[in-house]
Amino acid sequence: MELHQLRYFVAVAETGNFTRASERSRVAQPSLSQQIMKLEGEVGHKLFHRLGRKAVLTEAGTAFLERAKRILFEVENATKELG
Repeated sequence: MELHQLRYFVAVAETGNFTRASERSRVAQPSLSQQIMKLEGEVGHKLFHRLGRKAVLTEAGTAFLERAKRILFEVENATKELG
């Protein structure tokens, strides 16, 4: 699991759309989708229901979202403390 995967996951969860998340993350949409699929493989659960152009969190995705946000928050704070 890599930090950029968590950032992409949070972006998709917050925008509800892979294309908007890729624009927000400044990464190509196919690359973002591939990283989300790798993340899903690593956690062993689908994190999103893909409904046409919409991405809706699954139950596992909802549970994972708060932890992903907490991890990113802690990494950001640690970086600030060291800076």
